[in-house]
Amino acid sequence: MKAKIYRGLLLSILLLMLSSCHSSKKELHIYSWSDYIKPSLIEEFEKQFDCKVILDTFDSNEAMYAKLKAGATGYDLIFPSSYFVELMHKQGLLQKIDSDLIPNLKYVDLSYPIPGGDKALQLAVPYMVSYAGIGYRKDKVQDLYPSWEVFARTDLRGRMTMLNDVREAVGAALKSLGYSLNTIDDIQISAATSTLIKWKRNLAKFESEQYKNGIASAEYLVVQGYNGDLIQVMQEDEKVGLLYPQEGTSISIDEMVIPKHAEEVELAHHLINFLLEPKHAAENMEFIFFVSPNTGAYEFLSTKIKSNPAFFLPNEIRQRSEVIRDLSENNILYIQAWETVKEAQ
Repeated sequence: MKAKIYRGLLLSILLLMLSSCHSSKKELHIYSWSDYIKPSLIEEFEKQFDCKVILDTFDSNEAMYAKLKAGATGYDLIFPSSYFVELMHKQGLLQKIDSDLIPNLKYVDLSYPIPGGDKALQLAVPYMVSYAGIGYRKDKVQDLYPSWEVFARTDLRGRMTMLNDVREAVGAALKSLGYSLNTIDDIQISAATSTLIKWKRNLAKFESEQYKNGIASAEYLVVQGYNGDLIQVMQEDEKVGLLYPQEGTSISIDEMVIPKHAEEVELAHHLINFLLEPKHAAENMEFIFFVSPNTGAYEFLSTKIKSNPAFFLPNEIRQRSEVIRDLSENNILYIQAWETVKEAQ
């Protein structure tokens, strides 16, 4: 009897030890946009580094920033857009990148604008480049001119959406008027605000996540969206098209940053290095359809991607486009404009 009890206790102890070993596996907590890393790459990373990746998502830079400012901790790696990197750095929310842990930094294409002129990549590492464009249903809207003015069309009222992002939405209105999307001129921002309010009356809503499903189902006929998101839809539905507005558009570089209170700092560095591996970067590009600023990735891309005219921003449009920048204390001008737009009927 005692032997049975002893064996039972021993078995319980062994099970507890196994459970303890299992729970001790490191966890890397990521805060990112949805569908932004190919799942099989995450699985490969987990196997290689014997860890578990926990992914939390946000649908706008503003939502991500507000959560961090409110005191949210527990994230080890975050993927904000470059203009928010500058803001987060100024407010002490980030820690420096250790380049010694990321040998693949050599593949980062420094010809792209780097936030704050951080060519040494001490604060952030470029991940993907996105452009705002106009997605549309080719089977429903045949006479679409490539201009932000499409949102002024009353015949499409209730069947269009714009991004729920102050800099993207106000920026589109600014570009339509021939102004810089980084302007701090009160008169220009006021004019863009009035334009955006007029457009708002034709929109179903401002939103940044469901437009992909909406354009695919034809619930929406015209949407302001990001190149990668819309190209994903185009791969599955030839009735969906993508145009870049002739006035120019926004260029946004999403970065990889390590927050100040990260717990798995070394593991976060390992994931950055893993994603910068040219083959992995190319594989990611083929999955999410955004452009990776990685000098070694292009040779691994398929001919299908290389020959897709929507994948890369046309040179003539790129010359009229701008990188969204942090405007420091002048950000309030855009916040006030956005509040005015949201309150308008």
